[in-house]
Amino acid sequence: MDITFVLEKFILVAIIFGISLVIAMYSTYAERKVAAFLQDRLGPDRAGPAGMFQPLADGLKMFMKEEIIPTNSNKWLFMVGPGLAMLTACIGTAVIPWGSPIVFDGRIIPLQVTDINVGILYIFGVVSLGVYGVMIGGWASNNKYSLLSAIRAASQNISYEIAMGLSIIALLLVTGTMSLKEVVEQQHGWHWNVLYQPLGFIIFIVCSFAETNRAPFDLPECETELIGGYHTEYSSMKLGFYLFAEYINMFVSSAVMAALYFGGYNYPGMDWVLVHAGTVIAPLIGAGVFFAKIFAFIFFFMWVRWTIPRFRYDQLMHLGWKMLTPLAIANIIITGIVIALIEKF
Repeated sequence: MDITFVLEKFILVAIIFGISLVIAMYSTYAERKVAAFLQDRLGPDRAGPAGMFQPLADGLKMFMKEEIIPTNSNKWLFMVGPGLAMLTACIGTAVIPWGSPIVFDGRIIPLQVTDINVGILYIFGVVSLGVYGVMIGGWASNNKYSLLSAIRAASQNISYEIAMGLSIIALLLVTGTMSLKEVVEQQHGWHWNVLYQPLGFIIFIVCSFAETNRAPFDLPECETELIGGYHTEYSSMKLGFYLFAEYINMFVSSAVMAALYFGGYNYPGMDWVLVHAGTVIAPLIGAGVFFAKIFAFIFFFMWVRWTIPRFRYDQLMHLGWKMLTPLAIANIIITGIVIALIEKF
């Protein structure tokens, strides 16, 4: 095996992991600032200029807090839960194409850890595993509120994964591939899939809110009913892992939506930029455009949280099973008919 190839992948993995952690850390700061803006107040403003060091202070606080393990809990699973949540959140970034390949000194350096022909299925598999961290933590805590939260998370995950998967089937009819890289490359310039699958995108983004346990679908963490939900008994960095995992999941979901529906690193005029900027700078500009789209989605996640009230649990299930799933099936049928008519005429 080429040692240079291994080194390139190792560096790329380290960079993506570092970026994921930094974005998750400063998403907590952005969340509080967005909430403050929407509620006409300042938000964090003491730790550093405009409160920029607040995430560092929060992280230090998490490290310094006393770590408590409940006496009657399943201690090993209690420790495994947050680690599994964090692991599954991070590994979802492996198949996302962050930019077009860099060509340097005759060598092609892809800005993607791995390009597998079932990349979309890989993402869904990782999302399915993510709920186990919540379930294990809720059950191992030996707390009735945590257990109820774990049950809610599992049923919510099952309900919305079905509609999300059906929305992706319609997208596959249009693209003809499950490779995220090929899906992105098909959206060159302005040929973004959201123009061909607007209903599928709406279904996908609603399901993403439910899959990441974000408001208005944050029923597993509902403070008014379940204290803190599945992480009620957690403290120190175990609690920090759960909180970080939620923000990393939000980052990955935003990246997947940007890649599947909004062209990923594609943007109008990129061919002109490639000619004038070269094969090193142009891919980095594309990666910057991709991250701009991701940040726009992250802002949307936060905007919705502080705008729309939390659903009741029966409303959550009703929306998933009786509205989104039939809509997703109808979208598949309509997409199939349109494609058949186009091929016939």
